[in-house]
Amino acid sequence: MTNKNLIEKNKITISLTLLTLFVCSICYLILTYPKKSSLPQGDNERNSEVSSNVNNYQKSSLQDSPATKAGKLLSNGRCSGEGSVILSVSPMKPEDFGILLPYGLMVGGHVTPIDHQYFTPIERNSPRDAYEVRAMADGTIVDIGPRARTNPDDPNDKFTEYRIVFSHTCTFLTYYDLVTELSPELLAEYNKTKNADGYDNKISFPVKAGQVIGKIGGQTLDFAVWNTETPLTGFINNSSYDAEQWKIYTSDPYLYLTDELKQLLTERNPRTAEPIAGKIDYDQEGKLIGNWFEKGTGGYNGGQKSEYWTTHLAVVPNAIDPSAYVISFGDYDGTATQFTSGDDNFDPKKVTVKSGLEKVDLVGISYLTSEGKVWDQESPSKNVKLVRSTIVQGNCVLFKLLAESELKMETFPGTSCASVTGFTNSAKLYER
Repeated sequence: MTNKNLIEKNKITISLTLLTLFVCSICYLILTYPKKSSLPQGDNERNSEVSSNVNNYQKSSLQDSPATKAGKLLSNGRCSGEGSVILSVSPMKPEDFGILLPYGLMVGGHVTPIDHQYFTPIERNSPRDAYEVRAMADGTIVDIGPRARTNPDDPNDKFTEYRIVFSHTCTFLTYYDLVTELSPELLAEYNKTKNADGYDNKISFPVKAGQVIGKIGGQTLDFAVWNTETPLTGFINNSSYDAEQWKIYTSDPYLYLTDELKQLLTERNPRTAEPIAGKIDYDQEGKLIGNWFEKGTGGYNGGQKSEYWTTHLAVVPNAIDPSAYVISFGDYDGTATQFTSGDDNFDPKKVTVKSGLEKVDLVGISYLTSEGKVWDQESPSKNVKLVRSTIVQGNCVLFKLLAESELKMETFPGTSCASVTGFTNSAKLYER
């Protein structure tokens, strides 16, 4: 064999050897590649709970979209399919509720805009289990959260209220809260999931649209839609809401209602500004408007203490009359309190790093109907307007944006801004 032929043969042998090594390497990587977890990253309380029950979940495949992965987390892995569904049934019968309050209210410890709506019973002081609660669409009840309660007027009157999550697909869910009684069929299924430690998060109870799943009375019914395919875009830092991972998926129910149900819930909703459903995400980078959390407290969870809201602050449009602004404090002189500005020209979108110190005189909030009467926040009414209450006066807050997402704030209870010259050592720092 000539030297030339020998060289060519050696080249072929080397090439085949390299090809074999490459194929074997690929096979090894495929066989040993770790399976991806179905859980998004995060170390909050909700993720810890989910991680402890991971063996009960449907494991996400590598092909699952981020929306499906989020929906599997929220549904405890008990869901199928993707996309939204039509909501055809009101949670309460039309004759059983008076008004529907929109997303975005701020009341007491609900310092940032509330992520659920409220169906208000026609008789607010009705007996506890006076009205039926119904599923809005076909789906599966995948979570029931019990909450032990005691009647504040009768310490011997103890009862349980329930938070209920429905999965309609892996990307579309609804939920109710403050249900005071489960239907007999649902209660029986719920009791089967209990063990020595209580409810263990394993329920999977199919329901049909209109099916009665419980009752309510003497209080409002909380309701919201979650769509993991359309996360909110108005929060600057989504990770601040890891303690309540559903919040960033809060979705406008009116987008999915039948025409008949949309008309009913529009008529019963006192809000007339778009979106009729209300809004909860108002953050704008470098501006005062939106939600803020005391620096170093972990965002929404407030350091995981029971009164987590004490570290919250919000300066956002009013839910009923968004032409006016609400300044909502988690801790104003020891109490969670909401005010509005005493100045018609106050606009948190204009408070920036460059604008410097902002002094705001705080006054109370009241509402008037289009007929000029005080609105009781329970009766059906349209074109309701926020008005300043003369009962609460003589309070001041100072704001100063130190950076795009860093705010300095201090309150001066019982003092008008005319008497305040600047910050003291009691000022606090906030972040998004």
